[in-house]
Amino acid sequence: MALKITVIGTGYLGATHAAAMAELGFDVLGLDVVPEKIEMLSAGKVPMYEPGLEALLRKHVAGIEGSSGRLRFTMSWEEVGDFGDVHFVCVNTPQKQGEYACDMSYVDAAFESLAPQLRRAALVVGKSTVPVGSAARLATRLAELAPAGAAAELAWNPEFLREGFAVQDTLHPDRIVVGTESERAEKLLREVYATPVGEGSPFVVTDFPTAELVKTSANSFLATKISFINAMAEVCEAADGDVVKLAEAIGYDERIGSKFLRAGIGFGGGCLPKDIRAFMARAGELGADQALTFLREVDSINMRRRGHMVELARDAVGGGFLGKRVAVLGATFKPDSDDVRDSPALNVAGQIHLQGGQVMVYDPKGMDNARRLFPTLGYADTALDAARGADVVLHLTEWREFRELDPAELGEVVAERLVLDGRNALDPLRWREAGWTYRAMGRPRA
Repeated sequence: MALKITVIGTGYLGATHAAAMAELGFDVLGLDVVPEKIEMLSAGKVPMYEPGLEALLRKHVAGIEGSSGRLRFTMSWEEVGDFGDVHFVCVNTPQKQGEYACDMSYVDAAFESLAPQLRRAALVVGKSTVPVGSAARLATRLAELAPAGAAAELAWNPEFLREGFAVQDTLHPDRIVVGTESERAEKLLREVYATPVGEGSPFVVTDFPTAELVKTSANSFLATKISFINAMAEVCEAADGDVVKLAEAIGYDERIGSKFLRAGIGFGGGCLPKDIRAFMARAGELGADQALTFLREVDSINMRRRGHMVELARDAVGGGFLGKRVAVLGATFKPDSDDVRDSPALNVAGQIHLQGGQVMVYDPKGMDNARRLFPTLGYADTALDAARGADVVLHLTEWREFRELDPAELGEVVAERLVLDGRNALDPLRWREAGWTYRAMGRPRA
């Protein structure tokens, strides 16, 4: 009999996973405790922007004309318990208020609600990013609360989604990592992921702690690589070097590689910053805090980049923002997303606003979320409108739309043809030929 799958939590991770599981041919039931989310998803709409996700959802949500009908949503824990053979837990694990540590309250609440409904053999699969040691604790709690007892097993299957590529990363992952304690759990997950494994995705089986550490280790490495090239940008500025050429040269080394070597205003979003901080906090609890002290410097370099962009902008407009109009191109933390959580672009915009600048922001997809987070900033409907009358234009999120802007056309509406490229993604020659003063972090002035 075909496996039936449930997905607990239908945010960014959960909604994507639910739609992808339906695409792989499973009957899927998604659960959330927020009525508005259930209503939206049941109508084939997603509460966030992710390329390809809404189309995939509509392809499978029951009740939509032409859909497979394999995907439904509910708020009933009892229905989830009765329905599912494999239950994926995809709830959020934010940073604790005022601490580095991870807030496990949503994960714990999900297990406390789900476990009492498991009256027959079932596999609960954690996908949330959690501190190492959480799976062992949750496995014990699951066995205590589930009427099925030991037949209600746990596995840990960390997610590696990149915002903007989440559908691709779920259907065609570059690796599948599962932490298990039984052959049965491994067998069930091999059945769930049979299609991508058949296409060549590596299937890595580990214990619980290793599976938990894989995600935080991967994010820590990526954060370190980004902060490394940003540290080199600081040195390049001091030595009048060019960090873009430096990155190109070292990127040819196969041991290093060219990815994540674009200097700029640093990383943000809902994962990397909070994950490396939670990793440091957990290492301290385990008595291994010395092993991760370098991550404090990684975090520090990253946050310093935002302040440095503000300084560059302030110097560019004559030493102060009072009475100056500043156009900010970008609000999301990365392109192809509407996510503004811990966005470097919005952080820079907010700092400039607090220092007296008249800030006008434009982003292709993140405007509504940006307005909710920073309601006092100005917002424009187009890049051209944002730049109108601007004394300086800041390029802070590397959307394709911004790379393809016509510098000559933009130059007609600004007060000063001055652009600061906070992502080193624009073509300096093209902008300079159109009469702009082009500056970027870690690059010579001309």
